[in-house]
Amino acid sequence: MTKGLTLARLFYQAGHNVIGADFESHGALVCGRVSKSLSKFYSLRRPDKDAGVKPYSDDLLRIVAAEKVHLWVSCSGVASALEDGMIKERMETETACKAIQFDVSTTQLLHEKDSFIQHAKDLGLKVPQTYKVTSLAAAESLLARARLDGKHKFLLKPTGVQDADRADMTLLPKDSHTDTISYLSRKHFSADSSWILQQFISGPEYCTHALVVDGQVKAFVACPSAELLMHYEALPTDSKLTQAMLEFTTTFASHHGKGFTGHLSFDFMMESDGSIYPIECNPRAHTAVVLFSDTPQLVDAYLSALEDAGVEDSGVKANELSDQHIQPDGDQKYYWVGHDVIELALAPLLSALTTLRLNRKLPSDLSRLLEHILWWRDGTFVSWDPAPWWWLYHVYWPMQFLHALSAGKKWSRVNASTTKVFEC
Repeated sequence: MTKGLTLARLFYQAGHNVIGADFESHGALVCGRVSKSLSKFYSLRRPDKDAGVKPYSDDLLRIVAAEKVHLWVSCSGVASALEDGMIKERMETETACKAIQFDVSTTQLLHEKDSFIQHAKDLGLKVPQTYKVTSLAAAESLLARARLDGKHKFLLKPTGVQDADRADMTLLPKDSHTDTISYLSRKHFSADSSWILQQFISGPEYCTHALVVDGQVKAFVACPSAELLMHYEALPTDSKLTQAMLEFTTTFASHHGKGFTGHLSFDFMMESDGSIYPIECNPRAHTAVVLFSDTPQLVDAYLSALEDAGVEDSGVKANELSDQHIQPDGDQKYYWVGHDVIELALAPLLSALTTLRLNRKLPSDLSRLLEHILWWRDGTFVSWDPAPWWWLYHVYWPMQFLHALSAGKKWSRVNASTTKVFEC
């Protein structure tokens, strides 16, 4: 994924020996394996229901031992969140390697939407109304009360990863009680398939990415967000909005103190009065780390995790950092050309050809695409390491699409930055 590739390049440019590892599901060879920044690449076995986390864990610990790794920077996706926490605990128990990864209990607490919101509320932080529901009756009861109250609308969100429901923004309760019940009856409620009803906030959405070491925010960035975020532009570091999100992150991290080390990302919604509300926590690296591509000081922030790890004799020196957190240098904007060419050019042109109607947005879409190509930076491409960009579109995605065709799997969209395929 882009976030792993970005960090690998930063460590390489700082003079470190970087080992890459990733899942390669269905045999689709990931683009990072051909990056100049990596001295070696390993393909990992993905956790599954039968074998559990052990093959994945064994693979990583074998790499740590063979390569004498000092620091594991976890850049995994949502699907292996808890497994990464398990590996962190095993790795720091059985080896001298330090992990930029939260432990199991912390990861689970932050990963689950309902437990994160309750935890933030317990810390005295402002949160939206959020209720966990495991039955149709419970959802009906809560929405009946909301109808009588009339103050708020709610969104129904799965607590787990369900691609089909990810983009559902249906406001509840609906205009009629019958329509509300009809909508709810199409969802599967159970203790193993729980949902949350969360207060709908109509303002703009923002996301953050932070590196936290022992409860201290070492690096932070905030940017506008979207349900499928494919364009990254950092908010001004001195804006009130950035400062509010930074204060939330700093307060949250400081409550946990020593041992609270990992990537910490939040999604926020802004109310019309300027108040911000956290709606979700991602206890893992966010693609927004691409905004640090021109910020070599970020490597020092990671190395601060080694200061008490006893690795000085190995030749690794963790540079001293000031108490100030690092924010991105420069004001670069990032996009992915593979996404934009399809969204802003090919898709509307094909639509015009098939319907014989020209989309009024087409000229502005094409102008936007040209602006991105000329003035923005591609999240995968850099001139000194071009191979991953070429590989992503000419090897990885063709292999993924070939697998989908051969297996008869349907998908609705893909994310060029995270290489995620949304099945439907």
